[in-house]
Amino acid sequence: MWFLKSRVMRRWILALGALAPMWVWSQAFPNKAITMVVPFPPGGLADIVARPVAEAMARDLGQPVVIENKPGAGGGIGMGQVAKAKADGYTVLMALSSYSVIPGADVIVGRAPMFAHADLRPIARYTADPTVLAVRADSPWKTVKDFVEDARKRPKAINYGSSGNYGTMHIPMEILAQQAGIQLTHVPFTGAGPAVLALLGGQIEAVSTGPATVLQHVKAGKIRVLGHWGQVKLEALPDVPALKDSGYAAEYAQWSGLFIPSATPEPVAQRLRAAARFAAQDAKVREVIQGAGSPIQFQEGPEFEKYVEADIKRMADVVKKIGKVE
Repeated sequence: MWFLKSRVMRRWILALGALAPMWVWSQAFPNKAITMVVPFPPGGLADIVARPVAEAMARDLGQPVVIENKPGAGGGIGMGQVAKAKADGYTVLMALSSYSVIPGADVIVGRAPMFAHADLRPIARYTADPTVLAVRADSPWKTVKDFVEDARKRPKAINYGSSGNYGTMHIPMEILAQQAGIQLTHVPFTGAGPAVLALLGGQIEAVSTGPATVLQHVKAGKIRVLGHWGQVKLEALPDVPALKDSGYAAEYAQWSGLFIPSATPEPVAQRLRAAARFAAQDAKVREVIQGAGSPIQFQEGPEFEKYVEADIKRMADVVKKIGKVE
């Protein structure tokens, strides 16, 4: 009898010992500032979402969450930085949907991969907006039909800006070009902010970007939005038609979401997920992001993981059709 009791006690001790590291992690984290890498310059959707989210997460975690803008390669440089970071919860990533595209694009281009999807773990999604086709308010195009017909008459004469090759502003324009049978000239920048400034300054003639990036300029009468890559009316721009309404089966969603290195301990991942959820429910966060034109479309955990997995599969076919871009 004493033997059975001692065996049960040993099992309890072993079980408690296994749980102890998780308990220590959950109790100790975080005890210093957390860096949130934004792989684009200020002014774009990732930065617009990251700043209020970081402030709210800091309130929930009791430690500062510091934004670090790390632009380049359509977001790949910053994403690669987080993928290689120490998996302790102190480096997180606010990514856009170019996350789904870049590893496949690396293969097509023949360059060393900046990161692998397996290196990063989805935590929470905040927005998932269709991109919009934006031109200057003084442009000759009033509709998507005007834009397409002009592009057909003048192959490669119309130039558009993006956040980089295979980025969230490049992919949708290539989808439209394929559907409409037109040729455009692609001018890559380091992010949506610089591309929109180039549009305003007349260096380029069009962009495809998230509504939040251009809404203030639309309201100021400086930019006109011709159409969007979604299926239903945009909350921020209800009078703008979908591209499908103009006869083009072009769909694309620019989502934003929080990621961590895959090897991050589960208790830390759970704590970060809880802070991400807190931020999504915070009134100030919702006011800032929704005020910029992007309604909160929150997902977390397995639901977001499935969403990302499906997006990766869908974008793989798109990238193959685009082919190698120099």
